[in-house]
Amino acid sequence: MKINIFVATTVLLLGTSASFADQHVAWPAPEGASVYFINLESGATVTSPVLIQMGLSGMGVAPAGTERESTGHHHLLIDRAPMGEGEDDEWLYGLPSDEHHRHFGAGQTELMLELDPGTHTLQLVLGDMNHVPFGEQMVSDVVTITVE
Repeated sequence: MKINIFVATTVLLLGTSASFADQHVAWPAPEGASVYFINLESGATVTSPVLIQMGLSGMGVAPAGTERESTGHHHLLIDRAPMGEGEDDEWLYGLPSDEHHRHFGAGQTELMLELDPGTHTLQLVLGDMNHVPFGEQMVSDVVTITVE
């Protein structure tokens, strides 16, 4: 009997956590909202420091910790797997903060980024007040640039 209860509880929890990943934010992103690079296109050749301008349509930018519907803040993924191909728990628990994940929790929309010469990938992700991504809709295309 104890084993059956354990198995039933485990199955229930696994099913709940799998579906919870799609329901992680207080408010969903409005239909048609998007995040994008304003000034960079894939294939561009640039010099360092690189001006990164982050665009947002259909939502507003607010500092991290601000609990306001239809707002979030930018995160920049640098030289890592595209969002959704990295750690699965990023969708649920939020993005880490390291050399591959830059947070703009003060509501910044641009920066000058020092990058070594070579090829680099960049991707924008809009996060909620707790740095949790809003979902696939609020992830930009990956941009590949070459720094001279």
